[in-house]
Amino acid sequence: EAKDLGDALKGINKRIDKAFEGSKSDIKPTLVAVSKTKPNSAIEAAYAIGHRHFGENYVQELVKKAKELPTDIKWHFIGHLQSNKCKLVLGVPNLHVLETVDSIKLANTLDRLTGEMKRELRIFVQVNTSGEQSKYGVAPSDCTKLVSHVVKECKNLTFAGLMTIGDYSPTPKPDCFERLNKCKEAIVKELGIDMSKKEMSMGMSADFELAIKMGSTSVRVGSAIFGARVYKKK
Repeated sequence: EAKDLGDALKGINKRIDKAFEGSKSDIKPTLVAVSKTKPNSAIEAAYAIGHRHFGENYVQELVKKAKELPTDIKWHFIGHLQSNKCKLVLGVPNLHVLETVDSIKLANTLDRLTGEMKRELRIFVQVNTSGEQSKYGVAPSDCTKLVSHVVKECKNLTFAGLMTIGDYSPTPKPDCFERLNKCKEAIVKELGIDMSKKEMSMGMSADFELAIKMGSTSVRVGSAIFGARVYKKK
């Protein structure tokens, strides 16, 4: 298992480097290994060969794994977060970034709790660029408003970038990434925020190379590293 995983990681990193050569960004993309539903042993195998950024979608699973695994892992929370679970997520000391802030209400809750817990929190604003009802994220037209709120009103949160989940299509399409880039341009123009050092989290197993060429600084890859996910039967 470890050898296959090591080969898979090496292969993905090579593809990231190659895509980065033709990229619009100056920031070398981070590979976030999406480890949801995967056992600790799989994460430990990736950790043993130097991988540190892992993404989790479910609060309870992240909290449990963070307690059991090395404390220098940089955890990315990439799932939908309900306000009543915020405190649990914020209890993970090595939470590197929370990628899914998609409402003023959630931002306010996180801001209040981070203040009370005396911790810092980096967040990405999640944008729904595909327009699908099933996906979370703020509408592109409301993106600057939410970013502005986080920057001006949420003193305990650090606005660190934007995140989106593109269309699930067999052939990678640029539309969603173009929309996220437009959001980025609007933030620069309307809010005067320097986005050159901010993250653009876009691209997954099927389309990360296209995303990198279009300026992604962080790609979330699960199945291409860990093989097909195993979901527990409900």
